[in-house]
This record gives sequence, structure tokens and C-alpha cells, in this order.
Amino acid sequence: MKGSASASLELAKICCRALDAKKAEDLCVLDVSAQSSITNFLVLATGTSQPHLRALRVELEKAVDANRARIVGIETAQESGWIVVDLFDVMVHVFTAEMRARYGLENLWKDATAVSVSWLLAPPKAAKRTAAKKPRKRPA
Repeated sequence: MKGSASASLELAKICCRALDAKKAEDLCVLDVSAQSSITNFLVLATGTSQPHLRALRVELEKAVDANRARIVGIETAQESGWIVVDLFDVMVHVFTAEMRARYGLENLWKDATAVSVSWLLAPPKAAKRTAAKKPRKRPA
């Protein structure tokens, strides 16, 4: 059973921020909750080389661990150009440009809803003060 949409979205944000911090290219987040019974979001990213893919995976693992989320599994065949990190409610796919073009997951999930990556990467807004001001007494 999938988890709550808000918790899944927060995990997708964590993943996007970690990947962006290590200069992942072409970040894409798809809400597949209506199409998939096993996950809520797909996070897709491109790395420039095998070492870059490894760095992206390591950064992602650190961010997930720091936020006490559970990694279900990681599939990373050496030199395959494609890493999959299964976070249950979020599946992260990190490719080289060649592998991303070859497999075209965006086309496979074309019925999914795209989530704005710029919105996910935006820093949290500071809480607004809602305390009412007390009226001042005028001096007599």
C-alpha cells in the first residue's frame, strides 16, 4: 500500500534538492499515483558521466538517510548508465543522457502529471506572523 501523498511529495522534494545540489541535469518529477499501484512519484535526472552518476547516488542516499526515510533497494549495474533508487513511494531514476533517451520513461508515463521542479526546489517560505496588534492608547 502506498503512503500519503503529502509524505511522498516531501520525499520527492528531498530527492530533487539532493540531486540538484550535485548538479543533476534535466530534473523531472512525475506524479504517477493515478497510474501506478506501487509508487506515487518518479524522479528522473541525468548525469554527465559514470562518476557523476555515482556522486548523485551517494548524495541521494545521504539526503534520504538524513531525513530518516527508508531505501527499499538500489539497482546500479556497473557502467550501465542507469541507477534506480527505490524509496517505495518515490522511485528515482538517474541516467546518462544516452540511456535516458534510449528508454524514454517520460514517454512511457506520458499520462502522468508533471510536477514543477522549480516549485519543489524553492526554499520553504518563512512562517508569517499572525499575531494581532494590540491597539495603542493615545496619551490624554
